[in-house]
Amino acid sequence: MTRPQLMIIAASLAVANFAFAAPAPGAAALDAANPFAKISTLPFNYPAFDKIKNEHFALAFAEGMRQHAAEIEAIANNRKAATFENTIVAMERSGKLLARTGGAFGIFAGGNTNDTIKGLERELAPKLAAHRDAMLLNQKLFDRIDTLYAKRAKLGLDAESAFLLERYRKDFVRAGAKLNAADKDKLKGYNAELASLQTTFSQNVLSEANAAALVVDTRAELAGMSEAAIVVAADVAKKRGLEGKFAIPVTNTTGQAPLSVLTNRSVRERLLAASLARGSRGGEFDNTGVVLKIATLRAQRAELLGYANHAAYMLEDQTAKDTGAVNKLLGELAKPAVANARKEAADIQKVIDAEKGGFQLAAHDWAFYSDKVRAERFNFDQSQLRPYFELNNVLTNGVFYAAGKVYGLTFKERKDLPVYDPDMRVFDVIDANGKPLAIFVADFYARGNKRGGAWANAYVPQSQLMGTRPVIGNHLNIPKPAAGEPTLLTYDELRTLFHEFGHALHGMFSDVKYPRFAGTGVPRDFVEFPSQVNEMWAVWPEVLGNYAKHYKTGEPMPKELLDKVIASKQFNEGYRTTEYLASSILDQRWHQLSAAQIPTDVVAFEAAALKDAGVDFAPVPPRYRTTYFSHVFSGGYSAGYYGYLWSEKLDADTVEWFNENGGLSRKNGDHFRKMLLSKGGTLDAMQMYRNFRGRDAKIEPLLERRGLNAK
Repeated sequence: MTRPQLMIIAASLAVANFAFAAPAPGAAALDAANPFAKISTLPFNYPAFDKIKNEHFALAFAEGMRQHAAEIEAIANNRKAATFENTIVAMERSGKLLARTGGAFGIFAGGNTNDTIKGLERELAPKLAAHRDAMLLNQKLFDRIDTLYAKRAKLGLDAESAFLLERYRKDFVRAGAKLNAADKDKLKGYNAELASLQTTFSQNVLSEANAAALVVDTRAELAGMSEAAIVVAADVAKKRGLEGKFAIPVTNTTGQAPLSVLTNRSVRERLLAASLARGSRGGEFDNTGVVLKIATLRAQRAELLGYANHAAYMLEDQTAKDTGAVNKLLGELAKPAVANARKEAADIQKVIDAEKGGFQLAAHDWAFYSDKVRAERFNFDQSQLRPYFELNNVLTNGVFYAAGKVYGLTFKERKDLPVYDPDMRVFDVIDANGKPLAIFVADFYARGNKRGGAWANAYVPQSQLMGTRPVIGNHLNIPKPAAGEPTLLTYDELRTLFHEFGHALHGMFSDVKYPRFAGTGVPRDFVEFPSQVNEMWAVWPEVLGNYAKHYKTGEPMPKELLDKVIASKQFNEGYRTTEYLASSILDQRWHQLSAAQIPTDVVAFEAAALKDAGVDFAPVPPRYRTTYFSHVFSGGYSAGYYGYLWSEKLDADTVEWFNENGGLSRKNGDHFRKMLLSKGGTLDAMQMYRNFRGRDAKIEPLLERRGLNAK
């Protein structure tokens, strides 16, 4: 999720989830047939996906940037003395056509891309970076903002408006507003080149994922996979012109779902090797050179702005504040996490030895044999759960049911609004008072033209100033089953469904005046907190009992199986924590380098960084290796991947609060909504948490959750 208006232009188009806004005066300069010429007339200004074509974007972007530049110039050159209304509010109202166009383009680039969109991404990235710089480095505009900031105590502003003024000045200063003319020109060059490189990185990751599919010749090599999955693999191969063969596409993370079921060890090894090699195996999609250029430019830009490195620059604007706090958190958890992982590995090795496997545990064995350990220890394996996790049932009787119990929401599916893929679903969201609250869009299935991972979009952000109400989308990458087969979720996919809906709730409950603060317009290391909290309802007995029913018989999940699920919650936690910490550490190591310290060998630097941090445990590779780490090299998480763990500290403490206060209840939900979910970015994030909780978060609930407190 991204921040609208000002921050919309700051994002790289390759990953930006732009947001629609209210209509722009003068948008008629576009041909009336262009769907961006006016705001959508659909409910809640829902995007007119049925009318948007590739050819509409370029002209709408050009006109949108022209209009926005003219609006900014008018604000900067206003002969009247600066006021909050004619400067700050005027900026919040500006750029509507650009936001509208960028909103749709970000959605298409992430979830419905094609060669034309990719080409336009590459072309637009430096242009949008230059457009952003022209605004943020406009001296006259900054002078007006600075003048207002200097007398802010005398302006009589309400709390949200005062915070908006503070944020605008901070954004401009961090963007280089105080640099001299020569350094501003240098900064513009860095930004333009970075925008292009980040787009290249993102496109390489998607192309490499498609190219890195594991192809096998025989059905026997896929032993262990379900018949339905094998049919899908055959269909994927056929579509790639490999009739008679079988193909398993490589998905987002290092680990691949089929590793838990494939019985052929050499096939498992080939699949993981294909995953690990992405972006570093040479060829047209190799990202090693791109990584080095991005790291260098980010470091140079940070130094130009007066910071020791890119991480120092980024963290100043997060709740963590500095690299010392992040390094301390990661360092304290690394040793116990790896110790846990080594104990788990020893348990797995015992199973391998008992079966007379004759080999030492390797990374490609972990998922397959850890399921055997789970089965032995808890007398169940993950495959027993899937028949009870049918997608539609989980969504309607799990995710939506929990939202109804906690917040009083109801959902009604509608078929009249356009979608860009036939598998998408659209729902009206009705508030507890019976009034429409939002529109929710569900785009759950993986596609070759969709980026990996899971994310939430604000298709339309809420804003009292703009008179807009939220349209929020969730995007996952669940493998689509063969025609006629049910979509049965893994436990991880189940958690992801609840997690992403937590982001959706954050956007839907937004009740702010200014677009800058809508929904998830909060620090990056705070944004995951509400979504992680929503995961708690996935295994809450009343919620799970309402959706966990066998897709064939309708029988509820047996209590003994549920008890085993709950008892095994810390199972494999050493692995999960270690793989995450490894990626978080890589993120920090790359971005805590000065420009002079950037290495020449990506793979060697990565190996040395993991070893130095004590997380170089071969059976547990990083969740993301450098060359396909989209979160940080093309997304909004550079020097910020630690934020999931940082947010989890708040999440674990909040779950404890819910438990202390009776759990699943409207009273608890209403308090969480009022004090936190509805506030967007309207005040300091940690103060917002204290207002909700009554104190700062404690770390003990997190340590207990991850099994690190007694190690």
